[in-house]
Amino acid sequence: MINVFIGYDPREAVAYHVCANSLIRHASQPLALTPLALKGLKGYAETHDDGSNQFIYSRFLLPHLMDYKGWALFVDGDMLLRDDVAKLWALRDESKAVMCVHHDYKTKMETKYLGAKNQNYPRKNWSSVVLWNCGHPANAVVTPEFVMNATGAQLHRFTWLDDDLIGEIPKVWNWLPDEFGENPEAKLLHWTLGTPCFHEFAHVPMASEWHREKLLTDYSLQRVIDGPFEGEEGYGAAQDAAVAAE
Repeated sequence: MINVFIGYDPREAVAYHVCANSLIRHASQPLALTPLALKGLKGYAETHDDGSNQFIYSRFLLPHLMDYKGWALFVDGDMLLRDDVAKLWALRDESKAVMCVHHDYKTKMETKYLGAKNQNYPRKNWSSVVLWNCGHPANAVVTPEFVMNATGAQLHRFTWLDDDLIGEIPKVWNWLPDEFGENPEAKLLHWTLGTPCFHEFAHVPMASEWHREKLLTDYSLQRVIDGPFEGEEGYGAAQDAAVAAE
């Protein structure tokens, strides 16, 4: 069982469902998908006021939510899987406390979706895709109280860990098409400046893949019935085309 926690923000709920659908479609192993929604996090109160989404700090609760046992994967909601998440899961290294893509870049935009500030900082976007070794002794300090009292810099830079405990995974597992451009070899797409559900980001690089996944998420097979009904003609044609392209 692959435990996957997906960031959920009601302001872009569609992003969660599209991300989840892409995970399910490509997965070769059973998945346990959990929306990381603030309303369901008993014992945790969001004390930070500088986040661009509702899961920007609660993502660090995974060791606690997993009872400090086993492994779990966190992904932002504004993502789409293009490959089997089991391949990412297979990269786990028991000697590491966390594993992530070690991004090193400067953003193109100072403001991102819904007017949120988009600042440059060390290890930017490292915490957006994380394989958590929840049972690693170094993660025992990551309690709800620790998360509530730590600063964003302390959390997103994994400052409670020695550098040699932060494992590295290939950049294709957290590819930023809106920052880096298109990449046909990418396995996970991350629209960090804004999910294509927002009209100003609807046509950023590789956004067409997100829109197609949304059609697949909204798809249901229809049976043919005798006699027309209002709106029957062409019903589901776009979804059918998306499925046929599989």
